[in-house]
Amino acid sequence: MTDDLRDLLRSTFRWTDLGPGHDYMVSDRSGWWRDPRILDGLGPALAGLFRADRPTVVVSPEVTGFMVGPLVARALGVGFVEAYRAGARRAIAEPMIWADVPTDHRGDVQRLGFREKLISPGDRVLVVDDWAATGAQARGLRELLGSRYVGAAVIVDECPPPVSAELAIRGLLTGMDLDP
Repeated sequence: MTDDLRDLLRSTFRWTDLGPGHDYMVSDRSGWWRDPRILDGLGPALAGLFRADRPTVVVSPEVTGFMVGPLVARALGVGFVEAYRAGARRAIAEPMIWADVPTDHRGDVQRLGFREKLISPGDRVLVVDDWAATGAQARGLRELLGSRYVGAAVIVDECPPPVSAELAIRGLLTGMDLDP
């Protein structure tokens, strides 16, 4: 990854203050999706974090993962599989496998799942998302994937170092890179 991409990611990112009554700020990543230079560079940069591990498929959780994952899959020359959140507004008419996801950064418990037929026993699966704050989604997907799990490539890795090491999470930026 070039320093140019890191600089673009930092310069187009914003923290949003929710105002009185809120003691935290919310990340605004919309500038990333608006800049074609970032979109052009994200796939190859995230793919480069795990290219030596030879993934055969990318799996990404909804919602933002559905935007980033295909960019990485394309850069790796592999396919893409969506990991849906349970309780979504649509029914999926194919067999799914599900895992409970540990509490996320908001304190919410979720379930993630994917179409069972799209992941083969011999696959090497790279999980891709925009942000890892606690590692909860990577942990849930690793539970489903077992030994097929290669690791997780994210734009921002904000996890404690032991969590990133345990789950093989690699990021282009850390949370410190985006401090307000």
